[in-house]
Amino acid sequence: MFKKILVAIILIAQFSCKQESECLALNSENNQGWTQAHKFYQNSLNNSIQHLSEIKNNGLDDPSNKELFKKARQEWKKAEPFAAYLNPAVGHRVNGPALPVFLEDNSRFMPAVGLQKIEESIYDREVTEQEFQEELKVTLGLMRNLQKNIVKRELTTERFFIATQQQLLRILSHSITGFDTPVSHLGIEEAAISLKALNEVYVLTLQKIIQQKDIDLDKRFQQKLISSANYLEENTDFETFDRYEFTREYLNDITSLWLQIRNTSGLWESTVNQPFNFDAPTFFEEDSFKPEYFMQNVNRKNSGMKIALGEKLFFEKKLSKNGRMACATCHLPEKAYADGLTFSKDNQGMELSRNTPTLINSVYQRGFFWDGRSEGLIEQISSVFTNKKEFDTGVHEFSEEILQDSTYQEMIQQTFGGIPRGNTELIKALSAYISTLNGMNSKFDRNISGKENTFTEQEKRGFNLFAGKALCATCHFLPLTNGTVPPFYTETEKEVIGVPETAANNKLDDDTGFYWSYRVEEHKGMFKTPGVRNIALTAPYMHNGVYLNLEQVIDFYNKGGGAGLGFDLPLQTLPFDNLELNEDEQAALVAYLKTLTDTKVTGHKKDLSFSKV
Repeated sequence: MFKKILVAIILIAQFSCKQESECLALNSENNQGWTQAHKFYQNSLNNSIQHLSEIKNNGLDDPSNKELFKKARQEWKKAEPFAAYLNPAVGHRVNGPALPVFLEDNSRFMPAVGLQKIEESIYDREVTEQEFQEELKVTLGLMRNLQKNIVKRELTTERFFIATQQQLLRILSHSITGFDTPVSHLGIEEAAISLKALNEVYVLTLQKIIQQKDIDLDKRFQQKLISSANYLEENTDFETFDRYEFTREYLNDITSLWLQIRNTSGLWESTVNQPFNFDAPTFFEEDSFKPEYFMQNVNRKNSGMKIALGEKLFFEKKLSKNGRMACATCHLPEKAYADGLTFSKDNQGMELSRNTPTLINSVYQRGFFWDGRSEGLIEQISSVFTNKKEFDTGVHEFSEEILQDSTYQEMIQQTFGGIPRGNTELIKALSAYISTLNGMNSKFDRNISGKENTFTEQEKRGFNLFAGKALCATCHFLPLTNGTVPPFYTETEKEVIGVPETAANNKLDDDTGFYWSYRVEEHKGMFKTPGVRNIALTAPYMHNGVYLNLEQVIDFYNKGGGAGLGFDLPLQTLPFDNLELNEDEQAALVAYLKTLTDTKVTGHKKDLSFSKV
C-alpha cells in the first residue's frame, strides 16, 4: 500500500510540480543535465581566471597578452550569466567601466579594476608594471569570490531563466554597443560567444523537455541561435556592424523564442521581483519593464484610486504655501512633462537654477534631480514640498484648503481610510501617478520590434551610430536609453562631461552638480545621465538649458565634451576624443533621436499627441 501511495505521489509531482527544486529532484536524468550546466559555468570561470593568471605572470610587456585577454573575456562571457546573477555587485565590478569606485562611508575612491581596466592597460600601456599587477590581483580576487559562489550555490531553473534574460539584455546594451570592450571592440564577437554558451547550456538542461513537447520550437530556437552567432562572427567591424538589423531580425527572435521555451517547459512561472516583464517577447514592448520594480518599497502597490488622486493633486496649486505652484507648473503634459524654458520659475516667478527634465519614464531611474541627490520619486517629491522656492510646505503638514473640494475628501478617504495628518500620503499618491507616465511606443520601438517598417535609411543609420561609433548607448543604455545600468538596474550613472556656460562654448559652467554631497574634486560638475526618449520635445538641453537644439548637443559630444572644447577637465568621465562624425552622420543621429518621441503616454487622462513634432 505504501509503495502505491509513493508511486502516485511521484506521478502527480512529475505532472504538476511548479517548484524547480521538486522538478529537478524527481527527474534524475534532467538533474544530471543541470549539474553538467553548473559545471559549464564553473569551468568557464576557472578558465577565465587561468588566462588572467597567465597575463599576471607574463607582466605588462608580454606580446601574448592581447590574445590571452581575448580568451579570458570569452570564457568570462560564458560564465557571466550565472556568476553575475549570484553576486551582481561583484559581477559588475569584474566587468564594469574602468573608473574609480567611490566609497560613501569614508569618501574615498577605490582604484579602477576589472576587465575593462585591464583591457585599457594592455592596449594603451599607460600604467606601470606595479599598477598593472595590482589591477590583476584585485580582479582575480573578485573572480575567485564569484568562483566560491558558484561552487556553493546550485543552478536552478529560476536562476537559469533570470540569468539568461539578463545575458540577452547584456548583448543588446553592453556587447554590441562597445560598453564592455571600449578599447578592443571585442564585444560583437563576445555576443556570439554568449549565444553559443546559451545553446550549450540549453542542450544540457531543457532540450529534451522541449523536444518532447514541441520539437519544432526546439529546432527553431537552436537554428536562430546558430544563425545569430554566425551573423555576429561574419560582421565584427565595430563601425560598420548593423545593430538595427541584428536586433530586429535576430535578437528579437531569440528573446521571443526564449519566452516560448520557458512557457513550454512548464518549469517556472515568474513571481520574482525583477525589472523585466518575462512575458514580453522583446525588450522593446510597451510593458517590457515593470515600473513597480523601480519604485521604493513603501510605494510599490498602487491602487487605481491612489493613482487617480495623484493625478488630481499633480495639477493642484493649493499644495504650495502661496497657492501659485503645482507639479504641472514646471511639468506640462503638452510639453512632454517638461516646460520648454531654460530655467523654470519658482513660486515668486523668479528663475530657478536648472532646467526642468521630463517626467516621462522617470520611474526607471535610480537618481532624481540633475545632481542625483534623491534616490527615489517619493524623496524627490518631498524635496519639492520642503523647498522654500517651490511648495514651501512641510512633509508632516497638511493643507486643509484642498478639502474644500469634496472630491478630494472622498478620494482621500477611499485611498487612505481617513484624512492624513501630513503630506506624506499625498506625496505617495503623486509618486504613484508619476510612475505611470511611461512611454515605450515610439516610432523606434514599433520598428525595432518589427511591428512596422517605416524607418528611413537615415534613421537606421542614426540608430547604428547611437549604438556604435557615436558611443551614445554606452551611457544612455538600450533599450530604455537612460543612465540606469542594465541588467540589474540598481544605479543610475552620473558623469562629468564639461557642459559650457553658454552656447558659445568658451567658458565652463560653474554649477558643481553632485559635488555638494561629499565635497570631493572628482564630483565637480558631475550630473545624472538623463533619458533621451522624447528628447525632440524637451529643448533646451543640459542641466543649464545651454543648447537650444539637438544639433548643438551632437556637436558638443562630437568635439569631445568640455575637454574637447579646451576646458581644463582632467577628471572628465566622457572620452576626450573627437568622435569624428561628419555632417551626414550628425544629421542621422538627430533623425534617430526624433524617432524616440512617443505617440502616447499612459497615465494621463488623454493620450498625448506629438504628431506636430
